Amino acid sequence: MSRPIQWEYRVKSVCKFWGTKDEDIQALLNEWGEEGWEAIAVYSSYSGSGKTIIVAKRPLTLATRRRRSMPQADQ
Repeated sequence: MSRPIQWEYRVKSVCKFWGTKDEDIQALLNEWGEEGWEAIAVYSSYSGSGKTIIVAKRPLTLATRRRRSMPQADQ
């Protein structure tokens, strides 16, 4: 039986004083897509803050799991 896919998640708030431009969101999503991230949710704030929150996921790799389990030398 195969193991279920494990995921890692990324959340970013994109905020500009006069609102977030579509081009800025598109550029960020394209950058993340090149890194293997898939946007799974995008929320816009209706409070007038211009904030957009983007949630993305990608499969968790063995290399990422190893890196996270190692103690940080500079802490």
